Amino acid sequence: MDKSRLQLSRRGFLAGAVAGLASPMVIPRLVLGNENSAAAGDKIVLGAIGIGKMMSDHLPHFLRMPNVKVVAVSDVDATRRAFGKRMVDTKYGNSDCAAYNDYREILGRDDVDAVVVATPDHWHAMIILDACKAGKDMYCEKPLTNNLVEAKTVMDAVNGSKIIFQTGSQQRACDNFRLACELVRNGRLGKIQRVQVGVGGPPIPCDLGEEPMESGLDWDRWLGPAPMRPYNSVLSPRGMHDHYPNWRTYCEYGGGGMTDWGAHHFDIAQWGLGMDQSGPVEIIPPEDPKATTGVKYVYANGVEMIHGGPAGATFIGADGELFVDRGKLSSKPEGIIKEPIGENEIHLYKVPGDSHPGHRQDWIDCVVARRQPNCPIEVGARSVAVCHLGNIAYLHGKELGGRTLKWDPAKWEFPGDAAANAWRDYPYPRRKGYELPK
Repeated sequence: MDKSRLQLSRRGFLAGAVAGLASPMVIPRLVLGNENSAAAGDKIVLGAIGIGKMMSDHLPHFLRMPNVKVVAVSDVDATRRAFGKRMVDTKYGNSDCAAYNDYREILGRDDVDAVVVATPDHWHAMIILDACKAGKDMYCEKPLTNNLVEAKTVMDAVNGSKIIFQTGSQQRACDNFRLACELVRNGRLGKIQRVQVGVGGPPIPCDLGEEPMESGLDWDRWLGPAPMRPYNSVLSPRGMHDHYPNWRTYCEYGGGGMTDWGAHHFDIAQWGLGMDQSGPVEIIPPEDPKATTGVKYVYANGVEMIHGGPAGATFIGADGELFVDRGKLSSKPEGIIKEPIGENEIHLYKVPGDSHPGHRQDWIDCVVARRQPNCPIEVGARSVAVCHLGNIAYLHGKELGGRTLKWDPAKWEFPGDAAANAWRDYPYPRRKGYELPK
């Protein structure tokens, strides 16, 4: 490829990346019939954005795939950036992997087909929109976004593009979760009355104190759209780390346990209820405005879903109960989970493998075949919407005074409720330079 042309492409993309999405979407290289197209047998050229604990799990799997070539990594921390580059270079036995502070450098490369994203949640929406504009296929970690406005915006943008998008909700790739949802969907429990979803509670405003700045960290870009605040290692641990950082506890960067684990278990509840293209129509806050469990959701068909109970999802029907969690599947009566699913019954999407490896492979297979994967954008957006709706009920319990919130899942709004509709976005404007493209 002509390097001068590539450099011009990068400069043009960086200049226009935050200007909005009014211009036509770029068609991915893999589907173009021109000189830049990937011919049959070519490798999918991949970039990795956000090098931390999650990406250190993802990268080894993509590096082992024979039809994938990783060429670039990006992180706002120099140590983590170097770790990612070293992992790639060691695998390929060279020093060719590029390492960037700004992820848009990866998106601006004409040779890159797709990106894997594992940044903090408050960055997801901007990166998704920029990837749509650049025409890059995408695997993005859950929870998909940090609020409802972002969820609806990225869903519309991806659906209006030609990119192949996989939400990182890998529980849909696990045999026990799929079987649980097939049993529910095929009526083994009779009419479903209630679902209990056991995950953590809502987030809190960030109240961390100031620590000396970490050397090599671009703190401004780590914060991105969030308000400026002093550095604290709880948010961005120093250097490479082997744990999941606790930024997810704070409203500005994540949605607490409600989105962290909720994006997994509420997702399974939605799958089992057949609500992947919809959602609840009422959200009822707990009587105690200080409570962190007890939010009740009501669907149009009368099914209730309650935040609380054992970790995982419990489906309760007229003829039995079914509980599912990671590595667990049980039912009452016990025989329910032993009944095979008939050939002519509902069979849900099965990936080539189990859990994370199968979920990643499914995305790569779909990138090649140009078809929708196991957990496309709308599934990820609507599952995280359930989490955000619950958080709104918790965080605004005093203002609500116990009143029920009405929700229109088709229009993504609280009908006739100006106060609640204002809660769909951040309570503060995004910082200059990090505005959400329109």
